[in-house]
Amino acid sequence: MRTIEQLLDEAPALAALGAEHRATLVGCASNCVFAPGERIMREGDPADAFYVLREGTVALETEVPGRGAVVLQTLHDGELLGWSWLVPPYRTAFDARSLGTTHAIALDGACLRGKCDADPVLGYALLKILSTVFVQRLQDTRLRLLDLYGKGAGA
Repeated sequence: MRTIEQLLDEAPALAALGAEHRATLVGCASNCVFAPGERIMREGDPADAFYVLREGTVALETEVPGRGAVVLQTLHDGELLGWSWLVPPYRTAFDARSLGTTHAIALDGACLRGKCDADPVLGYALLKILSTVFVQRLQDTRLRLLDLYGKGAGA
């Protein structure tokens, strides 16, 4: 069985971090498994963790009045889930639900904020990684909204 440090070293999303910074994350990390259909995050709840998806699929959703849950994006192996632990007021921005058995590394948000405050170089490196996630999610959400609302625009 691989250690958390080995799993972090193997995570493509964290490859931009130096080995010493990945080793620092070990103290905030734990291995976790989510069952099919399990709610990982609920919009508005405290954002106390973020996840490196090792295996499985997760739907990012939001509730739309009159429509129920709408899937905004689907995340897969190797992707990062959750960035709200970094941004005050530390509230989850979307719902996240496991679509099958999902294996992940959970990183405690408060622990990470403490390590980033103590080591600004680590904080900046994590911010650069998460900034690419912000941009990609924003672009994906924009495309999804165009798909949802653009079909009837010309009619």
